[in-house]
Amino acid sequence: MTLFQATLFTGIALVAFGAHFLWHGMRSEHAMKAFPRSQLAAILLFGAATAWFLYHVWHLGPADFGNYRALLFALFGLSALGAFYFVPDFLAVRGFAALLLLTANPLLKAAYMQDPASRLLLVSFVYLAILFALVMGASPYRMRDCIDWLYRKATRPRLFGASFVLYGGVLVATALSY
Repeated sequence: MTLFQATLFTGIALVAFGAHFLWHGMRSEHAMKAFPRSQLAAILLFGAATAWFLYHVWHLGPADFGNYRALLFALFGLSALGAFYFVPDFLAVRGFAALLLLTANPLLKAAYMQDPASRLLLVSFVYLAILFALVMGASPYRMRDCIDWLYRKATRPRLFGASFVLYGGVLVATALSY
């Protein structure tokens, strides 16, 4: 993936994410409050994160415990399956956090060794997303608190969405200026 692609796709994703909040505003409250404990979201997000992580485990090199990849694959696969049974609370949030962390890798690789001025906007957002994912992965109940705070005032969801649309638009414009 090139820096152009990484910046463009991230910008488009942010515009789409923000447009949902900008368009729906307070009407999205019920769906967002149901997200942290949603079983369907947990299956989709945690399942996708597990599959992506297991793909990485299966392709480990000898220097990265690749000689034990089958054992590691089975261990992590069983751990992921066990999470659905033993810790189902907030599994959607954990899956979302894991996907953010896994997505950060190709985005940061695309920006590696590029001109600092051209990559600044992308990597700034990626590092904020990593920080957010670490906090939410470690204490996923905070997502519920963030959603409660977001919908406490009627203007907040639209401002939240507008900020993502604006930053996504800046990223798209930056990508098109390369």
